[in-house]
Amino acid sequence: MRGIVHPFTGALHEQDGEGNIRVTLDGKEGLFGTDGHWISGELRECDPQLCGWVGGPILTNHRVTSQTPAS
Repeated sequence: MRGIVHPFTGALHEQDGEGNIRVTLDGKEGLFGTDGHWISGELRECDPQLCGWVGGPILTNHRVTSQTPAS
């Protein structure tokens, strides 16, 4: 899974594969939307900005290419 640990709380924010964000902290778990709204679970608080980062689209960067430049 793709996720990130919150730098202050230590909560793990990761995608659940269905477009939602699973947040885990101290053995408690909660399911949130990509905008941070609570869906289900014992954990009812999350960082909505991290939910957006983790659940957002993966964009390509025009400055990074996998092709080698022609010499």
